[in-house]
Amino acid sequence: MTRNQAETKLQTTFNLSKFYDTQWEVIERVFNGERILLIEKTGFGKSLCYQFPATQFSGTTVIFSPLIALMRDQVNKLQQLGINAKCINSNQTSEENEQIIEEAKNNKIKILYIAPERMENVEWLQAAKTMNLSMVVVDEAHCISVWGHDFRPAFRRIINLVNLLPKNFPVLATTATATKRVEEDIKKQIGKNIASYRGNLIRDNLRLWVVHVESEDEKMIWLGKNLPNLTGSGIIYTGTQVNTEIYSKWFEYLNINSTFYNGGLDSETRQRVEEGLLNNSYKCVVSTNALGMGIDKPDIRFIIHTQIPVSPIHYYQEIGRAGRDGNPSNIILFYNKKDDLALPQAFIDGGRPPIKKYQRVINVLKRERLGRNGVIKKTNIKQTQINVILSDLIEQGIVNQVIEGRRKYYEYKFNAPELNTEPFETLRTAKQTDFAKMIEYAELTSCRMKFLCDFLGDDFSTTCGVCDNDRGKRLGITITNDWQNKLTDFRESYFPVLKVESRTSKIVNGIAASYYGVSNVGQALHNSKYQNGGDFPDWLLKLTLKAFRKHYGKERFDVVLYIPPTESGDLVKNFAQKIAKVLKFPISDGLKKTRVTDSQKIFQTGLLKRDNVKNAFTFEDANDLVGKSVLLVDDIYDSGATIKEVGRYLTKLGAIKIAPLIIAKTVGGDI
Repeated sequence: MTRNQAETKLQTTFNLSKFYDTQWEVIERVFNGERILLIEKTGFGKSLCYQFPATQFSGTTVIFSPLIALMRDQVNKLQQLGINAKCINSNQTSEENEQIIEEAKNNKIKILYIAPERMENVEWLQAAKTMNLSMVVVDEAHCISVWGHDFRPAFRRIINLVNLLPKNFPVLATTATATKRVEEDIKKQIGKNIASYRGNLIRDNLRLWVVHVESEDEKMIWLGKNLPNLTGSGIIYTGTQVNTEIYSKWFEYLNINSTFYNGGLDSETRQRVEEGLLNNSYKCVVSTNALGMGIDKPDIRFIIHTQIPVSPIHYYQEIGRAGRDGNPSNIILFYNKKDDLALPQAFIDGGRPPIKKYQRVINVLKRERLGRNGVIKKTNIKQTQINVILSDLIEQGIVNQVIEGRRKYYEYKFNAPELNTEPFETLRTAKQTDFAKMIEYAELTSCRMKFLCDFLGDDFSTTCGVCDNDRGKRLGITITNDWQNKLTDFRESYFPVLKVESRTSKIVNGIAASYYGVSNVGQALHNSKYQNGGDFPDWLLKLTLKAFRKHYGKERFDVVLYIPPTESGDLVKNFAQKIAKVLKFPISDGLKKTRVTDSQKIFQTGLLKRDNVKNAFTFEDANDLVGKSVLLVDDIYDSGATIKEVGRYLTKLGAIKIAPLIIAKTVGGDI
């Protein structure tokens, strides 16, 4: 197919008149059955380099993407063009995914987006063998490389598939962010004479700023004062899920139209927020880095980071989502040298689980073959860490993965080599170096865009002329008593919601008086529980009653119950009695434990937390709760396993409503 012929089809199919030269060079080589790595900035049009060839091939093109938002967005646009595109991901029901797999097996789908984690799914692996595949695409290909900024173990499974393909089978890997080291690693893994294209990464429509602050208060007040004056809508990135909610509620308090987004939200809510962002329904969306990649919104006018990222690669990736229409966009990074370095350092330190956890997994698998959940339960290690450990052990030939029917097991390999920890230490050193470069960026006095492009290996970079350093302009912060009072009032009126509702229980979403780790509430609880500080102080009682009235209003309850203690003595009982006395509700001491349970905080995984409290409660006179509404009081909410178990049990006894009231919600919990 000549370029003229292709561009005629491009007009007919995609309503576009022509390709960029690099797009056509890549597409032509794809048609020739070659393997290509394309490194181009966000907004270049990388997706067309695989979508167009896919429409011309006879079979199905499979696109591995880690971004569910991208899948939905791209599939919707392709379907509007009349192209039969579908996606398979964890947000869809198993029935929906199975139906799509059947369509693909019958060659009814032209473009199929799929999460890389599906390479660990038995049904998918079996189905893929029978599909008429025309091309394999690895989007966000930096995830393949352990040197990449967002390495995901499941991407290594894709390499196993790619290595089985014939030499003349087209494979395209794309990314907007790859250092020279990552580029070489991707090429080495995909192999078989892969060629790479690297474009010019400079984005001179992005106005880069760094705002030096000395506290979280200064960040919140700066945003409260200046956000309404920023042009258009945008994204504000925070370092934790909790902060997405806190910042968004702060803006809501100031009547700034905002919402929050993170991986802890259900798929329906995430989709609603994504659509709202695309439709400019919000001034801003406050998010973890879960949002943005794959969102095809050309007019994001600002991106603000309240927390310094761990690497210039992360930062370039995230700010690249702004200004894809070529118009000016503001890019702002808050930098607190005293307090902002601990979180990214913790991410680096946790990039690989401690070696003792690897050994723990090896030891249990030496004793017996186990599924993943079995490994989690036997080792008391979080699922996210287990996934990394198992992937590394398989790669080093220490553990085998065995598939039997629809089940997958892991077993220790006979005569396996010793665990090689050198790659982990090398990787950690590399990440530490990247973080040092990110700090250098924040303290830079020369062109910020050139610094980022140089770091990414862009040989064409020059000064941008529009960053704060190039223009000699600075953004600062002045705190007035009026704004400090606003922030104080907000913090005393914002209460975290506990999302515990279930179709199988009469428990309703509850309320906490505060987050444990972002105020002095946590210290007060710790002092009473572990330092003989006596009953929880009266100011906690007042704050908790304020939370009750805001969430439950003037609602009356038939009885107050409290969670029986594991290690806090009568602290919760005494607190619940005070709550009941003020609200003038009856209180009962009838909720007891049927057995001794361990403290939930010793467990690292929700599976073990649920097992710890399962069937662990009883009520002295079960008939007393029939038809009753219950206010359920406890001191700390973490994973919610205890509250949910009590809710399930009280529902079984006939309670018609169980409403949790908690002093503090932890900022961690199970993810």
